[in-house]
Amino acid sequence: MASSGAVADGYLTIAAIGPGPVSCTPVFTWEALLDAGRRCGRAPVMGIVNVTPDSFSDGGRYLDTARAVDHASRLATQGAIVLDVGGESTRPGAAPVSAATEIDRVVPVIGALVARISDPVAISVDTTKAEVAAAALRAGATIVNDVSAARFDPEILDVTARADAGYVAMHLRGTPTTMQDEPRYADVVAEVGTYLAERAAVAIAAGIAPGAIMVDPGIGFAKLVAHNLALLAALPTLAERLDAPLLLGTSRKSFIASVLEDDGASARDDGTLATVVWALDHGAALVRVHDVGAAVVAADMVALSEAAA
Repeated sequence: MASSGAVADGYLTIAAIGPGPVSCTPVFTWEALLDAGRRCGRAPVMGIVNVTPDSFSDGGRYLDTARAVDHASRLATQGAIVLDVGGESTRPGAAPVSAATEIDRVVPVIGALVARISDPVAISVDTTKAEVAAAALRAGATIVNDVSAARFDPEILDVTARADAGYVAMHLRGTPTTMQDEPRYADVVAEVGTYLAERAAVAIAAGIAPGAIMVDPGIGFAKLVAHNLALLAALPTLAERLDAPLLLGTSRKSFIASVLEDDGASARDDGTLATVVWALDHGAALVRVHDVGAAVVAADMVALSEAAA
């Protein structure tokens, strides 16, 4: 990926985000990125890069910058179109960390990946903090993946808008520390849909281009097993209702172990693959996973089957 304002296939690698307005042409769009991925043989898969000591699946494994960069590079080689770099765990019960800690974790990784990874692979930063987002965009990220949908730090929308960057708004009630404290919904599909539509509208009002917004129903975030399954079943309804592409993140989450009655690592990966196929066949534009290689094969099979239909 180029490191100084380079444009490729309709999206922009940001080199510097200063304190004032930034002019970036063309504006990032998900359509352009995913289309570039298809033309370059990349699947609609976002690879997870946790630079944390406490993430639920691989916490601590990639806390070292060099190991994180090598891991992310492997995910790109396996076919991911987006590398999602995060420096704060959002697992249930996770405690928050400071912006400075997040920046120290993610910026060196993003900077190294910008120098190593070629277009059309995009780098996203998984954060809820405007300060972290700004530092990541200066380092070369082009997407902000925000599990709070700007509820925790509304300034993150202005930072994203000034960078002409992509933005993911996810559904979440409470905080990661409290989100699993008896989550209740009268109609989880309707309520999640309304929330995502409202948060997308807030992002647009803040200056983020409509085509730069993606929404995520937040599987496993403030939801019980039944809620997660209902949302999976209703993906076509959400995709039709929402005027933004859908991201789905089910990878290795506990509801899979609960449904399969098997908490082994292989069972969680097998269950994840089943949800990847279901999601891509029922309206999701992008899936977020740990095991990129397997997800890419599954995504390719879905695409080939649909093309042959």
